Amino acid sequence: MAVHRSDGTKAPDKIRIIGSVGSGKSTLARALSEQLGIPYYELDNMVWRRTDGGDVKNSFEERDRILNGILEQDQWIIEGVHYQWVQRSFADADLIVYVDTPIWVRNYRILKRFTVQKLGLEQGNYQQSFGMLRKMYKWNYRHAKKEKPEIMQIVEPYRGKLLVINNSTVQQALMIPEGARP
Repeated sequence: MAVHRSDGTKAPDKIRIIGSVGSGKSTLARALSEQLGIPYYELDNMVWRRTDGGDVKNSFEERDRILNGILEQDQWIIEGVHYQWVQRSFADADLIVYVDTPIWVRNYRILKRFTVQKLGLEQGNYQQSFGMLRKMYKWNYRHAKKEKPEIMQIVEPYRGKLLVINNSTVQQALMIPEGARP
């Protein structure tokens, strides 16, 4: 069933969301999935097989098999920071959303996620530790210098379907009706 935005245009069927750790990718993906009725997938769950004994890294072949199976579907929302091995997702997407939130916002969210999950108030995909917290901050600071320029270069051929947003423009940019805020 086709979903239409508030301006009457058809909503995209295949959405690729990318940004730094803590940028709001997962929150946006969940909100869009609920609003549009399109399933969303986290790239981290393609890289890692979640088990009771901890995360086990999938082989490259398994990871790619999972991704390609999703890309063959008629509708999907894929979110994650990964950009090198998922280039087909950019080509196949109807819309590429780069969530570009300020570093201080991402830092706050990283610490908030760590605290809430460490206290057991929220379930996460991985075991929170101070080592992981340190890695998150390292990845966050590296993103603007290294990864963002590389991502922008990779998506350059698709700039006609690229939308760069920040938190204050998510609702307006995607024309999500009032009350369905990410």
